[in-house]
Order: sequence, then structure tokens, then C-alpha cells
Amino acid sequence: MTLQDKIGTCGTIEHIVCAKDLATAWKNNVPVLATPTLLWLAELAAMKAIEGTVPDGAMTVGVSHTMKHLAPTPMEFKVMIEAKVTVITGRLVTFNITAHDGNELVLVGTHERAVIDRDRFLARVEKKAITNKQPI
Repeated sequence: MTLQDKIGTCGTIEHIVCAKDLATAWKNNVPVLATPTLLWLAELAAMKAIEGTVPDGAMTVGVSHTMKHLAPTPMEFKVMIEAKVTVITGRLVTFNITAHDGNELVLVGTHERAVIDRDRFLARVEKKAITNKQPI
């Protein structure tokens, strides 16, 4: 199966909301699922949707999110995040994302991932780390 064959395929992640997932962990005093956590879960679902089809020596990286966080989700709720492959243009893969907490839709949007050369990317990171060291 190739990446192009994945159009229409879904990746699904189920996640139980725990303390580290809450907005309180992001300097907000509301004990609900944080938007950054939902974005991370959306990326995981997207990667799951295309796993096994990225060519050897390649990897995907997230390049954009357009999301609406629609409703709060309390701790210990199960969230189901689904990423559906909708478009593949060159090396760019677009996903429709939804998340539901068993009571209501909590997130909708799109996510894009780019297929890149893994070694070239890691060499770029290493060069940046060596030539642009920043003091801690």
C-alpha cells in the first residue's frame, strides 16, 4: 500500500484525560483538557492513519493546524480523536480531525503533515544545535 492509497483512511486514538493533560498544567487554572494536549493527540491520530506507508528513510512532520476547540472535557473522561486522510498533494498530507468525549464534539479542524527525508532533517537539527548553541 502506498501513501496515495490512504485517502479516506482514518487513524483513531482513544485517550483518558489525566492530570498532566489539563489546562492547569499549562498555567491556566481550569481543570479541563488543554488545547495543546488535543493538538498533540490529533498529530498522533494523523500519524496512525498513514503508518506503514511512509517510504523508507522518510518521516512526517506536522506543518499546520487549523482547529476549533469547541467544548470542555473534564479529567477521567475518554476522548476519541479521529484523523481522516482527505488530500495528498505531493509530499503534503491533509487530515480532517474530530474529537469527541462521549457527550459532545470537542474539536474539529484540519492538520497537515509533510513527508520529508529523515537523515536530511536530522542533519539540519544537528547543524543548528552545533552552530547556534544558546546559553541556558
